[in-house]
Amino acid sequence: MLAAFYERPGPAREVLQLGELPDPQPRPAEVRVRMRWSGVNPSDVKSRAGSRGPTLPFPRIVPHSDGMGEIDAVGAGVPTGRIGERVWLWNAAWGRADGTAAQFTCLPATQALRLPDGVPDEAGACFGIPALTALHAVLTDGGVAGQRVLVAAGAGAVGHYAVQFARLLGARQVLATASTPAKQALARDAGADVVVDYRQPGAADQLREATQGQGVDRIVEMDIAANAALDLAVMRPGATWAVYGSGAREFQLPFFPLIAQEALLRFFIVYHLRPADRARAEGLLHDFLMRGVLRHNIAQRVPLRDIVRAHELVESGQAGGNVVVQVD
Repeated sequence: MLAAFYERPGPAREVLQLGELPDPQPRPAEVRVRMRWSGVNPSDVKSRAGSRGPTLPFPRIVPHSDGMGEIDAVGAGVPTGRIGERVWLWNAAWGRADGTAAQFTCLPATQALRLPDGVPDEAGACFGIPALTALHAVLTDGGVAGQRVLVAAGAGAVGHYAVQFARLLGARQVLATASTPAKQALARDAGADVVVDYRQPGAADQLREATQGQGVDRIVEMDIAANAALDLAVMRPGATWAVYGSGAREFQLPFFPLIAQEALLRFFIVYHLRPADRARAEGLLHDFLMRGVLRHNIAQRVPLRDIVRAHELVESGQAGGNVVVQVD
């Protein structure tokens, strides 16, 4: 099979290779998926770049945890009726050597979920990390019903879904931040009531004014290191920060404002969702997909031969949505 892979960490142009690897065969309780689309996420490019350490956990890694394809073989214990099923995948490369940037991948059958008819193929490569991260961020700690919710980077891969999920799950008001007019339009189209350029000096004042001075009940945060000051300025007492990312390995937060406001800081990583939380998010996502109520922000579609460009797009932070790689 044709696959992208790397054997040492480093810059995409230096370490990513494209070549032939043996076709994998499913083991018991596994399925083999003929890949059509592979999703590229920040965690994929960080792992390839070596930000999590100079030593790879495996001699060779086929990257990417998210993807979409069709089951073409099953291992022992998996019903043969699943052959031919359109599926989306999660955690394909998490703790494993073989992700979705290849013509075939094998993984546990429970990590290949049926993709409802009518959902675009490439959208299925955006669910494992972006959509489930967004869903858990708005579901955790009681959910968003009746809340004022601020979504950082409301046009981004996670944020665009988070705006929609907050609206669908009963948020009282959805606010978002975005840097450019084009990104602000994306966030508004997703359902944000107010979108503010976080780079402007008056961003906090604009957000608080939009909440009639009340502040926000929940912040869906993609970069706590960069945005903590803004978050502190716009939160209301008892607010929840659902934090899924940081642009820096270390950061500082002031103790007194957080304890005085009785803030709840909820840090989570989508790879480690508890089974019950994952099942809840998967069930809701499936319902939304069946109802056809979601917009999928595919910023770039890149062929497998240009995987280096796909990684560089994500690494630059300029994509303005999901980057997906066409495998077949």
